[in-house]
Amino acid sequence: MLGDICYSNPTRLYFGQNAMDNLEAELKKYGRNVLLVYGGGSIKKFGIYETVISILKKCGKTIIEDGGVMPNPTVSKLYEGCQRARDGKADFILAVGGGSVCDYAKALSVSIHCKEDPWEKYFVRLEDVGNELVPVGCVLTMVGTGSEMNGGSVITHSEQKLKIAHTFGDNVFPKFSILNPVYTYTLPKYQMVAGIFDIFSHICEQYFSGTDDNTSDYIMEGLLKSLIVSSGVAVKNPEDYEARSNIMWIATWALNTLVAKGKATDWMVHMFGHSVSAYTDATHGMTLAAVSLPYYKYIYTYGLSKFKRFAINVWNVESTGKTDEQIALEGFDAMEKWMKSLGLVMSLKELGVKEEMLDGITEGTFINTGGYKVLTKEEIKEILKRSM
Repeated sequence: MLGDICYSNPTRLYFGQNAMDNLEAELKKYGRNVLLVYGGGSIKKFGIYETVISILKKCGKTIIEDGGVMPNPTVSKLYEGCQRARDGKADFILAVGGGSVCDYAKALSVSIHCKEDPWEKYFVRLEDVGNELVPVGCVLTMVGTGSEMNGGSVITHSEQKLKIAHTFGDNVFPKFSILNPVYTYTLPKYQMVAGIFDIFSHICEQYFSGTDDNTSDYIMEGLLKSLIVSSGVAVKNPEDYEARSNIMWIATWALNTLVAKGKATDWMVHMFGHSVSAYTDATHGMTLAAVSLPYYKYIYTYGLSKFKRFAINVWNVESTGKTDEQIALEGFDAMEKWMKSLGLVMSLKELGVKEEMLDGITEGTFINTGGYKVLTKEEIKEILKRSM
């Protein structure tokens, strides 16, 4: 373990097929004017919107709608939502959707009463919140980000071609989240598998750091093995409740700050993915899939013992008579086979990245220092080339 740690998570989770039964009681704890945040038309198509509206009306809430949140929420959308919330005097935000909607809701939470430009304050200077917050609750319809139980928010500045994450403190965490695995049945396969890989990457980017015998690593190996099994079932039968509920639960615990305790954490794959998304608006999980293997194959010798352990404990690679490098590389082979079985994107070209974009994507890739190797900009560009 890395010194002293503190774990706190104030989000109340309601999980299961009857989770929505708890929304009314939760809403009664908060203000009258509710900003209802959601994405495209899927929640209306599948009846979730009507259910939520009915509960809000039953609670006597005034509803201010803020729909049309895009998969990579933009700063212009954030400004629009802030104005809508101010005009309606919103004192609570209810996010109904996937991780992007939850991320956007948390960005609104800290920005509505911010006296400065929230993009500059929170996503450029990465400052703490010093103004009044508007509390957030979530009804989750897509899994992957873990945003339903953490303080993270990711916003894209389309003109500057920057996609930046800010991890806020406990006070920005959703007050509650409603998690019904059945709601995730409505997702197209492409979105489902993108979310699955986002979960996988969240775990790996915490796992591939540090060299000590850390309890968090054992937890993460179990989460990864469960995800691999459940993802295989879900791809064949998207309405297998056990598989989809396992995936939903893993997603939450992959990024609710628990397994990060005692870990330096890496996050370079996400830095690559965010920069790619800023240029292409590609689906987040697919950007991670395209760069993960090239990145890990580039840095694995610097953390060879952990990549060997990953191969043996997660992918069941037989180690007898093999070098550590051979074992680690077999682990990558098993990972690649699994990724292809899900139908994940395996190269940046599939996402519309062109050679002439690489300099800009390189420049927009922030360098993190928690992994086994701190990259240079030249190395970032080389990994991007290998991801093509």
